[in-house]
Amino acid sequence: MQVRFENVQMSYGDKNVLNHINFNIPEGKLVSILGPSGCGKSTTLMLISGLTFPSSGKILFGDKEVTKLDAVKRKVGMVFQNYALYPHLSVLENIMFPLKMEKMPKKEREARALELAELVQILDHVHKKPKQLSGGQQQRVAIARALAKEPSILLMDEPLSNLDARLRIEMREEIRRIQQETGVTTIFVTHDQEEALSISDEVMVLNEGAIQQYSDPITLYNKPNNQFVAQFLGTPLINMINLNQGREILDWIPISDETNTQIKKIGIRAEDILATEDPHKALFSGIVRHVARVGKDITVYIKDGENEIVATDLDTIPEEGEQLYLTASADKIHFFNREGGIVLVKEVSTV
Repeated sequence: MQVRFENVQMSYGDKNVLNHINFNIPEGKLVSILGPSGCGKSTTLMLISGLTFPSSGKILFGDKEVTKLDAVKRKVGMVFQNYALYPHLSVLENIMFPLKMEKMPKKEREARALELAELVQILDHVHKKPKQLSGGQQQRVAIARALAKEPSILLMDEPLSNLDARLRIEMREEIRRIQQETGVTTIFVTHDQEEALSISDEVMVLNEGAIQQYSDPITLYNKPNNQFVAQFLGTPLINMINLNQGREILDWIPISDETNTQIKKIGIRAEDILATEDPHKALFSGIVRHVARVGKDITVYIKDGENEIVATDLDTIPEEGEQLYLTASADKIHFFNREGGIVLVKEVSTV
């Protein structure tokens, strides 16, 4: 089922939580809503579910307007952060519960529940109670229960935040598998960029109630719309260089004088930093302050006065205290204006 917002606003008193947002979530896709705490992620999910209603604007499922319909009539499934399983019921009974409420015959609902238990790979545990299950197993039960009524849309609100790191990776892969097997339109709310980028067909980045960017994960990372998106995505954080001092950096890049004056900051991701032995080819230089090794990942911190540049994937691992000259391919540099918007620079070449 396609989900569409048309000029939707949500206010609580004088506080605007969503500011006239517009988007279209295609049928059968997994879309993540990503952003910091308080940006409007969960509010958007509640509006889609019908658990709350917008102050203004329209919400459509396909061609049908559902703005005023309650949650029951919208036929959506929801998976919450705390799973909300009934502790006195078995796994099978938990999955069957929504079907029991619809008065589906016992044999039919049991067959449906077993089918879903197999889908989420919990079939061996159907007679256990929730307290006998791990966090990941409980999450699988919650997903199966949400799918029991064959919802047109599946909504997931921070579903992995209670799991440990290794289990989070396993479960996000499982969520992707289940979504692809069922084909149900799935909307996944998270503040974790790695989760969003790894499993989604498209990602919507929200901040302060406004959509900052809505695109596929690769475009989102490589071509951010603004400084907020560039800084919100990526580990380590993108290197931001203020050009109030040192505009000579731009001398290396063939851009017009008009474009040059618009640029106030440049951003370069750590993996795009290159070392050079020629000081005349360097965008900046500095002393290696620290080399951090975490497994196969090596992160180098280079200090230049008050500024610090972070680099990964350098060809050779430098020593602490060593002088480094650093550069980057011009097509890997992001240019920003005073307001944090992107400045498009055409026909850039390698520095």
